[in-house]
Amino acid sequence: MKKELRFGFGLMAIILAATAVLMPWSSMTNGHLGLLMLSLVVVAIMLGFPTAFTLMGMGVFFAWLAYNSTSPDLAVQQTLDLMVQRAYAVMSNDVLISIPLFVFMGYLVERANLIEKLFKSIHLAMARLPGSLAVATLITCAIFATATGIVGAVVTLMGLLAFPAMLRHGYDIRLSAGAITAGGCLGILIPPSVLLIVYGATAGVSVVQLYAGAFFPGLMLAGLYIGYVIVMARLKPQWAPPLSAEERIVPLPPHNRAVADALGRKALPALLSALKGRANLDVSVGTILKQLVIVLLPAAVWFGSMGLVYNSVTKPPEQLDISGLQEMGSGAAVAEEEGGEEERAEGISEPPAEEEEEGAEGVKEPPAEGAKEPAAEPSPPAPLPQAGEGGDQRAAGAEVPLEPVPAPTSYWIVLAAGTAAVLFFYWILDFARLEIFKMLLGSFFPLAVLILAVLGSIVFGLATPSEAAAVGSLGGILLAAAYGRLNFGVLKESVFLTAKTSAMVCWLFVGSSIFSAAFALLGGQALVEQWVLSLDMTPLQFMILAQFIIFILGWPLEWTEIIVIFMPIFIPLLAHFNVDPLFFGLLVALNLQTAFLSPPVAMAAFYLKGVSPPHVTLNQIFAGMLPFMGLQVVALALLYMFPDIGLWLPKVLYN
Repeated sequence: MKKELRFGFGLMAIILAATAVLMPWSSMTNGHLGLLMLSLVVVAIMLGFPTAFTLMGMGVFFAWLAYNSTSPDLAVQQTLDLMVQRAYAVMSNDVLISIPLFVFMGYLVERANLIEKLFKSIHLAMARLPGSLAVATLITCAIFATATGIVGAVVTLMGLLAFPAMLRHGYDIRLSAGAITAGGCLGILIPPSVLLIVYGATAGVSVVQLYAGAFFPGLMLAGLYIGYVIVMARLKPQWAPPLSAEERIVPLPPHNRAVADALGRKALPALLSALKGRANLDVSVGTILKQLVIVLLPAAVWFGSMGLVYNSVTKPPEQLDISGLQEMGSGAAVAEEEGGEEERAEGISEPPAEEEEEGAEGVKEPPAEGAKEPAAEPSPPAPLPQAGEGGDQRAAGAEVPLEPVPAPTSYWIVLAAGTAAVLFFYWILDFARLEIFKMLLGSFFPLAVLILAVLGSIVFGLATPSEAAAVGSLGGILLAAAYGRLNFGVLKESVFLTAKTSAMVCWLFVGSSIFSAAFALLGGQALVEQWVLSLDMTPLQFMILAQFIIFILGWPLEWTEIIVIFMPIFIPLLAHFNVDPLFFGLLVALNLQTAFLSPPVAMAAFYLKGVSPPHVTLNQIFAGMLPFMGLQVVALALLYMFPDIGLWLPKVLYN
């Protein structure tokens, strides 16, 4: 028997033994039946039964037991009603509409055949870094996984493309396998992520805020991966040998080679000079202008975008014309401001007529002063001074233009830093780097524009996740068409795989909803809460316990099963410990990276093994994953110690 199977069956035996020992068989209550149901579901899933139908079957059976204990005559009817209500509630959830659209976008981007160009261009751009092939692999995986969100597709494609290249250059098998599997799993954390949608729908947390919060933790985890690879390449060069000088050479097209040989290697000054001396270079004006436009593109994009930002931040606030409006209660306000303390006293004493004479005087006074004042004296002079000098400005608003708001200091800091980066880019830009930049224009930037368009529209409130996913699907179609990969076969296969994946997710939600309802009916949730609260833990201890349980569950279960089964158990406990569900969701998303990197159900390892050379063993792939799992624990600790890594952006955008 294989080691991973022995490990899996051993873990199942431990769960069953613990259930049998700890279960109070002599005084079993419905709550204990709920815990038994939870254990049986985990064991059944680990034995290979379909997760969704296992959840539904267990949920229906134990829900019938719960109803049967109170009203046996209505148990069957109530159980069937529960199934229908839960299924309808899931199918009418608007948040889940974005899942098939994002999945469809991912399958189209995968079939646009961008990954080979993307890997090659990033590899050449990172050629001077230690471990450049592994660094390029991680960056490519992060970008492609973000665009597709399909872990299996990214790991498989990079296993076919990058794994042989790293092994051919003498890279360590474990380092290479760890970089591919860890990088491919980043797509389940970095938005747009289906995991965050599933968690948001389960926990009732805004998906928009989850996307904003997960952005920087995802970048932090990718940065930790890249830093680890660079450090290991420095400490152990035999694990990641540097590329030879011949492999770093980028071939130049004839026209650029002619300009470089005659006028120098620096692209911008050479092309500007070539416009004057083009007759001696045998290069057409159109070709030189085309290359010059590509060279000037970064500066044009940077200064154009900063100009739009400047117009936005300095735009004067809109002011409504209220010159034709009268302030409510202006007569009373005028009387209070222009009169003295005596008039205020009279105004207060007028309504309650305590004596006959005072009452008569009080009745006579208002017609003389209070009733005639609003009719005789126009009320506009009173509110105009109240509005301050701005009243005259609003009156003359059509003639006096409003002054723009000064740009904040942060804008000028960003502008200065970006301008310095653009100048540095042109200082180092030679014709070889220009060719790499053109390769990036054809591979990296289309994906980056698609990702930023989808994420930007969600994060900045321009579109809901479902609307942004629809835009992303359209972008995937256009991207596949632009690269000549859009045909009926590709479209048909993408639609079929999308329907298959979406059906799996939706049935998981139905099964999870029925299971959670049965668990609550049996009193399992109350029993768990009672046990946790009896431990008298601090919020830190509760967070450590919850994340440890999720980390352990990531070994035998996938992230979908952990989210839909166990999150409904943890979520009700958060309020007692004053834990923000948004922050808890970010920790869970970061922690659930282990679901794809931990044996024995580390699906990323099996995806990679399926396309690896025969001499690469599964144990070597597992060994390569372990350091990256350690980095995930480090990232979890950093996020907990510095919550603003995940919460700063949602606070800035939505509070």
